[in-house]
Amino acid sequence: MTDGSRNANGLSGWLRGWRPAVSMASRNLRRNRMRTVLAVLGVCIGVLAVAALGIFGNVLALGADDAIGDIGTQVVVSPNTDAGVESLSDADVASIRRAVGEPAVIPLYSDSATVARQGDQTFATVYGIEEPALAYEAAEGRLPERHRQGAILGAGIAEDLGAGAGDTVEIAGSQVRVIAVLVESQTFSPVAPDDAVFLPESAFSADGYAQALVVADSGAEARAAADAIREAVNAREKRVDLFELAALVDEINEFFDLLSTFLLGLGAISLVVAGVSILNVMLMSTVERRQEIGVMRAVGVARRDVLRVLLAEAGLIGAAGAAAGTLLTVLLVAGLVAATPAVDAALVLDPTNGYYLLLALGFGVGVGIVSGAYPAWKAANERPVEALRN
Repeated sequence: MTDGSRNANGLSGWLRGWRPAVSMASRNLRRNRMRTVLAVLGVCIGVLAVAALGIFGNVLALGADDAIGDIGTQVVVSPNTDAGVESLSDADVASIRRAVGEPAVIPLYSDSATVARQGDQTFATVYGIEEPALAYEAAEGRLPERHRQGAILGAGIAEDLGAGAGDTVEIAGSQVRVIAVLVESQTFSPVAPDDAVFLPESAFSADGYAQALVVADSGAEARAAADAIREAVNAREKRVDLFELAALVDEINEFFDLLSTFLLGLGAISLVVAGVSILNVMLMSTVERRQEIGVMRAVGVARRDVLRVLLAEAGLIGAAGAAAGTLLTVLLVAGLVAATPAVDAALVLDPTNGYYLLLALGFGVGVGIVSGAYPAWKAANERPVEALRN
């Protein structure tokens, strides 16, 4: 006989041994329906708490990640004024480009000016930029590969002035045609494009750049770029300061990880209470059926068979409660999505939320089995003579 055949026969025999145990356990639970229902309800509430709180915490984290967008992919490089560096030179920008490699490096001139149109005016930061398309996207108009003429308005400035692509705005007393309006920014950065105007570099007469924006494809690449700039540009003296947006994202993610863990802990407390309830039910059941168990042992029922029956009872309670709790969680979350338009259904349907359903389901079944283990062991190991005496 091959090893495969032995394994198959062993599994078949194991299942045959549990089949009558499960059948008898189901009959025993039906004998005291109210107690069984209350125990199942306890597990159901615990599973609902674990799954629902886990999913809610995960949805919050996914929503925050979606809201902050790609801020972790940017590094803002500024001159270190404490060291007497007032601006970034061409040599500094070249050193930054050599250090970071692939990520785009976009140097920026910076000033401030009043921007007006048809009697409306606002105060804005004005940047000089050569390659705006490397860092931004246009909601109206088109961003040129090389910015030679015209103004690019941030979404906030355009809304305040009621301006769009093709309109003319007055910047520091000069009439400039708007060639594009940027998409509203989803990032937090010292370079705030929504409240800014972007002009060609030729509009500035400054000796050096105010900042350089490093745009990477991922947070890991941005962190690597920041480290490379420190090693290359700040090797002899600290010429530049770095604002790493990836560090901010990491802190936000750590907060939501902590929040999810806290919420899961709250739900787990409910399951522990349910486990105590099952333990109490099984202990009471074994005490009430002590003579019945004694008769089973006296007529030759093996100790392991008694153990199987009682473990099957606890497992059925846990499984029924876990299944009901999982179903209620799905219905609760679906109701929340239907009743709250602000909740994005795509976040709720994210596959990662399935982990919390499976976790709660497995935890519920496990709590039932673990809680029933001691009463089952105690009953199975009691001497038949002692059990029949009462």
